[in-house]
Amino acid sequence: MGAEWSTATIVVYVVLIAILLATSPRSFNSNLYGANYVLAALFGIFLLRYLSTHYVLDARSLRARRLFGSRSVLLAEVRKIEFGNLRDLSPVSMIGSWGWRGRTWSPTIGAFDSIHTTSRGVLVTAGRVPLFVSPRDPTAFAQELSRRVRSYTGPLAIDAGAPRGEVAPVDAPR
Repeated sequence: MGAEWSTATIVVYVVLIAILLATSPRSFNSNLYGANYVLAALFGIFLLRYLSTHYVLDARSLRARRLFGSRSVLLAEVRKIEFGNLRDLSPVSMIGSWGWRGRTWSPTIGAFDSIHTTSRGVLVTAGRVPLFVSPRDPTAFAQELSRRVRSYTGPLAIDAGAPRGEVAPVDAPR
């Protein structure tokens, strides 16, 4: 499944690249010759990294991939699947999620990896470090992830993708 893209983010990158290219010195004698091209290429790489973000679910793992960074989570290790928002997690980091896997820190959950494109997404707790992803359809993604994880582990304590009414409460009359 692809990641959800923000049109505003794409437009900002394209406009910045266009401005840098349009204002580049045409003379080799200029001290800034090439600097705008380097910056435009850097923004181009950031744009390609943003657009390359996608998620793959197979029989054994969830893989979050993008240009220059990815993370895999074994389905058997997943403990929680919950909807989240980066604004609620309040990530705090000097470089935010620009690192290789977007390692950042939240005062509510501690360190987590973030391979996202928008702030709305799914927080998957597995292994030592949770993973935040932003699929195009978070509900469908959580449901499919939950279905695959439950085939390994059974019901989860927190499972945003579990079918409603799947597990009857202990006190419920039969």
